[in-house]
Amino acid sequence: MPLDKPALIPSYEYDRQIAYWLFFCAAVIFGMILLGGVTRLTNSGLSMVDWKPLVGIIPPLSEADWQHMFDKYKQFPEYQKINLGMSLDEFKSIFMYEYLHRVLGRLIGVIFILPFLFFYFTKRIKAGLTPKLILMLLGGGFQGLLGWYMVKSGLVDKPDVSQYRLTAHLGSAVLIYSFILWTAFGLVSPKTEQPAQLGKFAYALSGLIFLMILSGGLVAGTKAGYAYPTWPLMGDSFIPAGLYSMAPAWLSAFEDITTIQFNHRIFAYVLVALVLTFAAKALKSDITGNARTGVFCLIGFLIMQVTLGISTLIFYVPVPVAAAHQVGAVALLSASLFISHSLSNRLFIK
Repeated sequence: MPLDKPALIPSYEYDRQIAYWLFFCAAVIFGMILLGGVTRLTNSGLSMVDWKPLVGIIPPLSEADWQHMFDKYKQFPEYQKINLGMSLDEFKSIFMYEYLHRVLGRLIGVIFILPFLFFYFTKRIKAGLTPKLILMLLGGGFQGLLGWYMVKSGLVDKPDVSQYRLTAHLGSAVLIYSFILWTAFGLVSPKTEQPAQLGKFAYALSGLIFLMILSGGLVAGTKAGYAYPTWPLMGDSFIPAGLYSMAPAWLSAFEDITTIQFNHRIFAYVLVALVLTFAAKALKSDITGNARTGVFCLIGFLIMQVTLGISTLIFYVPVPVAAAHQVGAVALLSASLFISHSLSNRLFIK
């Protein structure tokens, strides 16, 4: 069809096209979060010691190139304090995780920008949507800068990235993902009759799940998951000794590994109770259609997430299980957002 006659296609068809594109972008970001978790769990994130947004997409192509990258890595604390004596082949392994993580970030930019320009210049974007899309684009650029800011924190005396920067990087990715998903839902979701009283509960659950993800970022950033590989007890007691022992006490919630893991567990217990309470209320109400399906998905993801969380602890943080636990939280949030949107995009009934 000629690009100068976009009006020949109904506007809802354009909305559907844009929604499918946004769903695809969200799916790739979901994969990016998974790959970021694997990169962290394999201790690969500090293997690339510089940031070259444009030429950085070209990997080492010869043994000389690989040796040059390895020699640069040797100048930094992670090699000197942790990986001293590492072979070039071992370096290649960790380098590729971080390299693929950065390349996927650039690919997401291409996947977003090119279709956006097409939709914009063919006038397929409805009024009010363009600012949201531009905000997504700016958020993606900010996320790249935040990722490098995080990596820089581990290229100093202590070869570990700041848990604050890691949590911010993870939280920013999840916010961008959620914003894209919510916008896409709005383009394809029909208005349906749903019980009005569940809406605030659904929104609160989405917010709490996001906070739970941030709590997981602190666990990951401090490696608190390794401290107590037992469940339901932490060591030999449910409430371990040394909680909130730092001065000031509130700092323990961000820097003491015992307190961080304890808080994450308690947060999980509270969230499980609230999700099950919400699900029971929703299924007993007149909730219908996709929203009802979303509740069943929420329950399924919750069971999966609890299983993965316990398994991550008792099996001492195996990479596949721990990475699945990270994206399982995002899947749980996705189901919660879908329900929240279904209950907000409704014809109210009493």
